[in-house]
Amino acid sequence: MHANEVPIDEPLVRRLLAAQFPGWAGLPLKRVESSGTVNAVYRLGDDLAVRLPRIPEGADDVVKERAWLPRLAPLLPFAVPEVLAVGVPGEGYPWHWAVLRWLDGELPVAGRLTDAGALAADLAGFVSAMRQVDLPGGPPAYRGGPLATVDDETRSATAELHGIIDTSAATAAWEAALAAPPWSGPPVWVHSDLMPMNLLTRQGRLSAVLDFATLGTGDPACDLIAAWNLLPAEARPAFRDILGADDAMWARGRGWALSMALIQLPYYRTTNPVIAGNAAYVIGEVLAAL
Repeated sequence: MHANEVPIDEPLVRRLLAAQFPGWAGLPLKRVESSGTVNAVYRLGDDLAVRLPRIPEGADDVVKERAWLPRLAPLLPFAVPEVLAVGVPGEGYPWHWAVLRWLDGELPVAGRLTDAGALAADLAGFVSAMRQVDLPGGPPAYRGGPLATVDDETRSATAELHGIIDTSAATAAWEAALAAPPWSGPPVWVHSDLMPMNLLTRQGRLSAVLDFATLGTGDPACDLIAAWNLLPAEARPAFRDILGADDAMWARGRGWALSMALIQLPYYRTTNPVIAGNAAYVIGEVLAAL
């Protein structure tokens, strides 16, 4: 459990619903097992979901998504979460929480894709649509700045992995990414957390993109991370071509994927096998590509 994690269970969720949204309080409620680390999710009836931040870092996410998702949704080619209601702190729970429309689908798994080429095109279509969004006043994206902002954290995590991965190769790969020319264009809209756990598929094709807590504007390279955390090597060129990523952008995107994985692996190695497993996969894919 995260040091500052708030305990959430079914009785608490039922009390919150009864107090604030009694019309939904009688529906069946079941916790959704997830490898996610920020939110607890419960399925409510057949068509709804309740999402509650578990840690302070997620406390503002509900309000942020409520503000931006209704404006983004009509501009995107795939389904995104629809926030139906926002609850307020109560019943001992300290933050805003949300009732959303349930989205059906399956989480994709790296190495087990049924049509990687088609999924690569779908992902590129989503990223391209995000870049073309013209909404003023967007917040800075969580990973929308230079790679140098996570240099210290990345190097510290790499040191923790000595004896577990080839830290010399990982450091060389990271330094190569840091050396790439920075983004010189205007900030564009990005999701900035396109991890497999934030994607839904149907019959192998992308159907929805979840968790826009990190959305905002910045360097579009951060949305290239799916090339390494999900897509196999043979599907990456098509993804890159559709997005028109030059060598510098591709290097920065690879750097973001590597940094995330290097930080996640030591942090989750003993507590979250799904995230740790994907992190190890990413590191292997990045190093193999150099």
